[in-house]
Amino acid sequence: MLTISELMRVLQFGDSVLPVGSFTFSNGLESAVEHGVVHDLASLRQFVRIAVDQAATSDGIAVLAAFRAARAGDNAQIDEADHAVFNRKLNEEMRTMTVRMGRKLVEMADRVVGPTVASAWLCRITAHETPGCYPIAQALVFGSLGLSEQDAFTVHQYGLASMMLAASLRLMKLHYLDAQAVLFEINSEAEVAYQRIAASSLEDMATFAPVIDILASSHVQAKVRMFMN
Repeated sequence: MLTISELMRVLQFGDSVLPVGSFTFSNGLESAVEHGVVHDLASLRQFVRIAVDQAATSDGIAVLAAFRAARAGDNAQIDEADHAVFNRKLNEEMRTMTVRMGRKLVEMADRVVGPTVASAWLCRITAHETPGCYPIAQALVFGSLGLSEQDAFTVHQYGLASMMLAASLRLMKLHYLDAQAVLFEINSEAEVAYQRIAASSLEDMATFAPVIDILASSHVQAKVRMFMN
């Protein structure tokens, strides 16, 4: 059971309004709405669920690998997980999103929490030794706070769904309570997702969502954009 202080830390660092810039990204949803792939509540639910499922078997695995590496004091493994995330982002905007949010999170933790393993990682980012992806930042920060790998994985999955559904309210004619209902439904699947990937290694990281990748790529050429991706 989490103590009150630990739960407060999960709430603070898992907050959807955490100042790391997530509100400026839609994770491909803006292009999906523009091209009609997402056009109603049902298609939105499907799109977000696919994105979250893909995140579990890719970035989610890296979260666990980096968390365990940090606990073992293995900086090389942390950086390997970081590169594994970055190398699987197929377009410029997704790479921009993950490294911008990753750096902002560790800079915040360094200021708020104090020097941690995440601070040493930030030094390696600054020295261009490692890219600095957001899932790795979450793993290191949550490990530094004395929380569990399940907490880190949960916040990673929740954050992605929350970010996309918050964006949907700005992109679609959608009742805000319907968005919350979708979030509640998708969140209920996180435990199964964790159990599915808990024993996976970095070599097992995999995604297959070509429509999402194509939409994210087309967003670069969009003449009118509300979000950075």
